[in-house]
Amino acid sequence: MAEKTYKKRIADQLLAERLEEVGAVLIEGPKWCGKTTTALQHAKSSVMLANPETLQKSKIMIATNSSQLLSGNTPRLFDEWQTVPELWDNIRYEVDERNAEGQFILTGSAVPVTSDKIVHSGTGRFAWITMRPMSLWESEESTGSVSLQALFDGHQQVEGDCKYKLDDIAFKLCRGGWPSSLNRSPRAALRVARNYFDAVVKTDFIRVDGTLRDQNRSRMLLRSLARLQGTQTAISVIRQDMLSNDESTLSEVTVASYIEALRKIFVVEDMPAWSANLRSKTAIRTSPTRYFVDPSIAVAALGITPADLLDDMQTFGFLFEAMAIRDLRVYADALDAKVYHYRDKDELECDAVIELRNGRYALVEIKIGGMDNILIAAKQLQKLAKKINTEKMGEPAFRMVLTAVGDETYCLEDGTLVVPIGCLKH
Repeated sequence: MAEKTYKKRIADQLLAERLEEVGAVLIEGPKWCGKTTTALQHAKSSVMLANPETLQKSKIMIATNSSQLLSGNTPRLFDEWQTVPELWDNIRYEVDERNAEGQFILTGSAVPVTSDKIVHSGTGRFAWITMRPMSLWESEESTGSVSLQALFDGHQQVEGDCKYKLDDIAFKLCRGGWPSSLNRSPRAALRVARNYFDAVVKTDFIRVDGTLRDQNRSRMLLRSLARLQGTQTAISVIRQDMLSNDESTLSEVTVASYIEALRKIFVVEDMPAWSANLRSKTAIRTSPTRYFVDPSIAVAALGITPADLLDDMQTFGFLFEAMAIRDLRVYADALDAKVYHYRDKDELECDAVIELRNGRYALVEIKIGGMDNILIAAKQLQKLAKKINTEKMGEPAFRMVLTAVGDETYCLEDGTLVVPIGCLKH
C-alpha cells in the first residue's frame, strides 16, 4: 500500500500567494495530479462535488439557498466545481460582498460542459493556477542542486552529482508523475498511468461535453499523438496516421474535435512558439508543439514498458523530451515564467525557451546524454543565440543542455551548462 505522506508541491507556494491577493483561486489540471490533496492543505472547509450525494444536494442549494452553500470556514474548497457551473457567478458575487481575500478555492479537472450558466469572467476576483503531474523535484527524486531561479539570478556555477542511470529514467518516465504511483511496487506504479489512459478513453472523453465518442477511435487518436508527440504535426497528418488503422471515414473536423476534448480535460498541453527578435529576417514557424501533460500517457497509449524504451533509443529520446518539458513547465510556474519552443525555416530548433515575465530568457536543448550529442546541442544553442537581436532582447540568461543521465553537472568551454534532469529544480 502506498504511503499517504503528503509531498509538498510547487502549487502550494503559488496557492498561498494567490490567496493573499484575490478572493478566489481556481486550480486546474488533469485528474489524479493532486489538485484536491493540495487544495485540502490550505482549505478550512470543503464541498466535495465528486461525491454524487453532495453534488445533488449542492445543485439544489445553489438554486434555492446559495448563501448557505457558500458559508463555512475560509478558504472554502469546492472540488470539481465545473459540475455545478452556477457556482462561478455566485462565488464572484460573494467575493465582492465580503470584500476580502482568500475566501474560496476551486478545483477543476475539466472545463464546464456549458458556459451559458456563467455570465462574468471573474477578472479581479479569481486567480488561476495550473497543476500538472509531479516534477522529479516534487516527487523528491531530484537533488535540486541546480536551481533555475539561481541561474536567472546570475549564479552560473553548477555543482551536483546525479545517481540515475538510463534504466532509472526509463522507469520514472513510464511511471509518470502521478502522486498515487509513488511508494508503490514497480508493477503497481506502472499500472497507474495505464489506468489513467483507460479512464480517459472510457469515461473522460464523454464527460467533457456529453458527446458520445468511439472508444477505438479515441485510442487510435491517443496512439497517433503519442507517436507524433514533440512535433508540430498538422491535423491532416494526424488524420492520415489514424486512417491507416481505421477503415471508416474520418474528417479533419472530427480529429480536431477529439483533440480539443483532450485539451478540455488537460490531457494534452501544446507548447506555443517563441516570438524571438532576430538580427535578420528569418521566418519562424508558429505552429504549437504537441505534448501530453505527462509522458506516461504516451507510454500507456503505445503499450510499451521501460525495457522497450531501452531497446529503442529514438523513442526513448522523444519521450524523455516530453518528461523534461513537463518538469520545466512546473518549475517555470514557480518563476512566473512560460516555456516555448523555437523553430525557423532553416530548421534551427530549440527544444525549450524559458521566458520570464520581464522578458529575460534562457535556451534549453534536451538530450538523453552522450558527449557527441551534448556538443551538437551546445552548437545549436550557440547558433540560435547568435541569431537573436541582443540589442532588443538582451543575451540569454544561460544556455543549457538538459540530459537524462550524467554523473555530474558541468560547464562546457563555450559557457553552455550540462545538467542531468535529476539535479534540477525551480
